[in-house]
Amino acid sequence: VQLQASGGGLVQPGGSLRLSCAASGRTFSDYAVGWFRQAPGKEREFVAAISWTGGSTKYADSLKGRITISRDNGRNAVLLQMNSLKPEDTAVYYCAARGPPNVGYYMHDHEYEYWGQGTLVTVSS
Repeated sequence: VQLQASGGGLVQPGGSLRLSCAASGRTFSDYAVGWFRQAPGKEREFVAAISWTGGSTKYADSLKGRITISRDNGRNAVLLQMNSLKPEDTAVYYCAARGPPNVGYYMHDHEYEYWGQGTLVTVSS
């Protein structure tokens, strides 16, 4: 499966963005999906994850309450809605997927098989 992350851009502090991770090559509905981010000079870190059913989700503590991950199986995509953005949210955001069999969500990058190319989010006034 090929992943395409999109939706990044320049936004002012307090603004919102919706990132999309679109899959091609096969159906995405039975894949667990995660979002990670990497800021300049920092390690890649976990942002959010969702199970293949969509019934289980997990968020990084630093982002909890400001982000929502969801599935859009009709579009073969997973969305990441980000609100109340802060300058420290500036990073390249990557989506990743893990094919079946899988149970629940996954928080570690080594648990994922497929990665998108990343989309840059810049939060600045």
